[in-house]
Amino acid sequence: MATPSAVLCPPGVAVTSKTFAAEFIPPPAAHNANHILVKPNLGYPESAPVTVSLEILAMVLQELRNASPGAQITVLEGACAKVSFTGIMKTHAISGLLDKGMAVMDADTVPLADYENRFANPVRYEVMTAPALLREVDCRISVSAFKRTQLKGRTLVSASLKNLYGLFPRSHYKARSTSSRGQLHRPSVPKILEDVYGCIGHLFDGGVVDGAIAYLSPDLKPNRKKAAVPCGWCAYGTDLLAVDRAICDAADVPCPDYITAIEAKRDGAIAQNPNIFE
Repeated sequence: MATPSAVLCPPGVAVTSKTFAAEFIPPPAAHNANHILVKPNLGYPESAPVTVSLEILAMVLQELRNASPGAQITVLEGACAKVSFTGIMKTHAISGLLDKGMAVMDADTVPLADYENRFANPVRYEVMTAPALLREVDCRISVSAFKRTQLKGRTLVSASLKNLYGLFPRSHYKARSTSSRGQLHRPSVPKILEDVYGCIGHLFDGGVVDGAIAYLSPDLKPNRKKAAVPCGWCAYGTDLLAVDRAICDAADVPCPDYITAIEAKRDGAIAQNPNIFE
């Protein structure tokens, strides 16, 4: 594994060790906010590293509360399994992490809105449907586990950007299974992530990736506990793509080529229109 000095982080991104609680700084939008949305990686009824550790999530929630003592904080997630959303949240005992100004909501049952793809050449979706809350809050933060799987010979990293899949309603994006979002795998997850970023990813003000224990699997099965590998790093910052790249560097996991592709697509869009993501 890399050392902090060996990880070259862009502005606004940090890689930390287990002193995460003392080092995590919420993004500027989280300070003095009225309403903060947190998207945790908790859609499976499995503990870390299949999902984000409750320790890291609790630290993030506490620091957000410190940054905005009076804010409403909504923890918004969608189930990714046949188990009900309520059952999954009970498995994680999420209620024990919340104060009186925090609430958990099911992304499959909240009011929805359409989000236009800011990229000129969408892969599949010119518009994607997701919770209306995304455009109503003052700050949005993705808090994810760190997982690397292999799909058809390609590396797939699930971190702060891929975590956003859980926000899309299964009623709109299911395929053969009603418990998953199979439409978001066509033509491929790496390609659809371009649309995810163009529609809602760019809205996020910050990302946190829990890599204390990484999930490194040789295939796409999300519940293989034997894939857990001690890593010891967390990454956070204001750019989801940069955060995901940083945690890959820290864990000595090759950064997948689709992150580079989305960065290039974003840079090209900004060059054409500096205000495109505003």
